[in-house]
Amino acid sequence: MPISPRPAPLTGKTVLITGATDGLGRALAHRLAAQDATLILHGRSPAKGRQLLDDLRARTGNTQATYENADFSRLREIRDFAERVAARDRLDVLVNNAGIGVELARQASHDGLELTFQVDYLATYILSSLLTPLLTRTPGARVINVSSAGQAALDFNDPLLQRSWDGVQAYCQAKLAQIMLTFAHAELLHGHGVTVNALHPASYMPTKIVTHLFAVQSSLDEGVTNLARLATDPALDTTTGTYFNRTTPARAHAQAYDLTARAGLLNLSEELTAIPFPTPDFQSR
Repeated sequence: MPISPRPAPLTGKTVLITGATDGLGRALAHRLAAQDATLILHGRSPAKGRQLLDDLRARTGNTQATYENADFSRLREIRDFAERVAARDRLDVLVNNAGIGVELARQASHDGLELTFQVDYLATYILSSLLTPLLTRTPGARVINVSSAGQAALDFNDPLLQRSWDGVQAYCQAKLAQIMLTFAHAELLHGHGVTVNALHPASYMPTKIVTHLFAVQSSLDEGVTNLARLATDPALDTTTGTYFNRTTPARAHAQAYDLTARAGLLNLSEELTAIPFPTPDFQSR
């Protein structure tokens, strides 16, 4: 697929980046701020949020950025955050980037759920569900779910790994769940002018979720470039329901194409969050 030689300007476009105060999200914020985007930047540290806004103004001159605080280990905070964004006039790009890496021990969220599944997947589910009406009111909107080449099938008999804990399994199943949601969301929004894609941006970038366990293999710039491409490249205006490995459409884990498993995931997500996935008649409600 051709890559535009120069990034498209984002003047007048509103972009939401979750997990924007560190690593890939922070670097993407700087890249898109330099393209004159209006940014909604999410994090869970007000101090880091203020520092990020100051850095963006100093380095890019962009003053069209706001910071939103929400702790994704708390479902109520994710929902409140989504509702604040939903009250805005437009949302051109939603980048679901926030996440945690491989944990050595099982941790429970404030809501008693397995933490990796909640932060890496359920937050994406809640934002995707509650922001669907706003996205469809924004011509040409895009949703980008930052996933991983590391994917593992969910065991629906133990999706929160209560009986058998493994940190790699927890991370990889949450990332596969993001891709399964990507495909379901793309199908829902077919014909509504919104594209939904998932991306493995690069392998083992120098971010805090990587360096405490793994050796760095890819530069942060590589990941940012691949992610920014999905947000800005006109060549991808109509590409939807695709999993990308860097810049190449790729085959995800087989479970992502299992319609029964996808339906089971959406049912589980609604059960855990009390937020239903939108139905095709969502615009008439």
